[in-house]
Amino acid sequence: MKIHTTLAAAILALAAGTTAFAQEKTVTLYSSNPEQAIEAVANTLKEKAPDIRLNSITGGSGVLLRRLEAEASNVQGDLFWSSSFNTVGAFEGQFQAYESLELSAIPEKLRYPGNLYTPANVHVVVIMVNTDQLGDLPAPRTWTDLLDPKWKGKIVVADPANSSTGYTILWGLHKMIGDEELKKLAANVAVSSSSSAVQSGVAMGEYAVGLAFEANAYPYVDGGQEEIELVYPEDGTFITADFAGLVKGAPGGDAAKTAFDVLMSKETQTALLETSFRRPSRSDIEVSKIVKLPEMSAIKVFDIDEKEAADKRDEFLKTWQSYAAAGAN
Repeated sequence: MKIHTTLAAAILALAAGTTAFAQEKTVTLYSSNPEQAIEAVANTLKEKAPDIRLNSITGGSGVLLRRLEAEASNVQGDLFWSSSFNTVGAFEGQFQAYESLELSAIPEKLRYPGNLYTPANVHVVVIMVNTDQLGDLPAPRTWTDLLDPKWKGKIVVADPANSSTGYTILWGLHKMIGDEELKKLAANVAVSSSSSAVQSGVAMGEYAVGLAFEANAYPYVDGGQEEIELVYPEDGTFITADFAGLVKGAPGGDAAKTAFDVLMSKETQTALLETSFRRPSRSDIEVSKIVKLPEMSAIKVFDIDEKEAADKRDEFLKTWQSYAAAGAN
């Protein structure tokens, strides 16, 4: 009798395990974010929705968006995270509108029309300075400080044709300081193949100044490089949101929506600020209490039209290329 009882218990345990396994749902995330950022999302998801397992596919945002486009007839991904308006705007057909349960905490001015995408974090454009490389030059405090010919070869920016970061920065400067001033800047800058090369170039002393996103430059300050300073220009700077989207026909169904809500949650956005220095899109997180970054209220922001940036991308790239070619001569 004892043998039969043990056997019955084992069968019940096996059945319970099989049921639990069957109830586990997998959500596939396509992401251009670093591993520590994805891990922060996965950890929060494990706490808030333990029945959902996150499977991540990583790569460049453009590559992943084109992959989603190619898979439209056989959808594999559930969520995409993240890229800027001027990039995701060309792939609207691959996504479905979703009004996240967390949307009320996100300022309306940051949102994408019709909630086709949702802003997951906000990037602030800064001047990253290596004070050891300034020589006799004073640290820049405004964008127009960088137009002096004395800065030629000392400034680096990412190629806007290959980097959405580079495009966002140069488009914003074009709208903020005007074409003639942008020509002067083009004569002074070196152009790198990627945004990561901008930060590393300044950190290693190849350049005195880099035009960068706050979240990409701040790790060097946090890492103890005392010569690295982030300048929030006195004449104003601009911001851009990084968007996440729910893939049209997402095979994860309701589980994909739950995972999306977790990505937008206060817990996740706090964890992303702590681990990756991603400034939250939510308005209910006090950034300066978590990391040594200023509150948005302390930053002078110049508004830019993200839709115009997306619509006029090709036109602006041709203009910039002509400026850069003229500046190189």
